Formats: sequence, structure tokens, C-alpha cells
Amino acid sequence: MGASRRRRSRIAIVAAVAAVGLTAGLTTGCDAVSKALDCVQTAEAVADSVTELQQAVEGAANDPTQIDESLDSIDKNLGEVGDKTGNADVSKAVDDLSAAVDNVRTAIKNGDETPDLTPVTDAAGELTKVCTP
Repeated sequence: MGASRRRRSRIAIVAAVAAVGLTAGLTTGCDAVSKALDCVQTAEAVADSVTELQQAVEGAANDPTQIDESLDSIDKNLGEVGDKTGNADVSKAVDDLSAAVDNVRTAIKNGDETPDLTPVTDAAGELTKVCTP
């Protein structure tokens, strides 16, 4: 049930960002379209990354290496997103999300078996906010 809720949340985020981006493109021109496309790509990668991290933390008791693999995957996704965007606000939000992921990694290395993922979800929310024109 939790995975289904996260999937619906991810779909809702991507759909909302896409709708805002398309509307912005019609009303404000090419810069807004470019920003919207960057944001849609970013929102999708972030939603996947946050879901992966949540699943890894939930499954850590069965496979502790899953968290490290998930964090590595998130770092890779964020790196790719950062390389694709030319928008400073999106880049900053990606950097903030990356820092939140690094904090989770540090907490796990320090023995926290159930790290607080709130900063990660908050940073993902901030990313959605900067995608709104």
C-alpha cells in the first residue's frame, strides 16, 4: 500500500509539473518552456530517487547493502539531472537535494538504521516549487 501511494505521489508530481510547464510555455515563451522541460525531467528523476531510497530504508533489515546501492543510484540520477539543466534555480534545488542525500548517507554510516528522510522529501518539494513559474 505504501509503494502504491508513493507511485501515485510521483505520478501526481510529474503531471503537475508538466501541466504548469506547458501552460507557462504558452504564456511566457521559450525560456519558460526550457525551464519546464528541465523541471519535468528533474521531477521524474527525483521521484524515482526518493522512492528508491524509501524502499531501501524499508528493506534494510533484509539487505543492508540495498541502501548504499540506492544512494549510489540517486547520486548518479542527480548528477545526470544537474548535467541536463541550465537553469540556476533547478541546479540549486538539485544541489540541495544532493546534500540531503549525503546527510542520509552519513547518518547510515554512523549507525542510524532508520534515517530521517524528511530533509530529502523537503528538498524534493523545494525542487517542485522552483519549477513553478
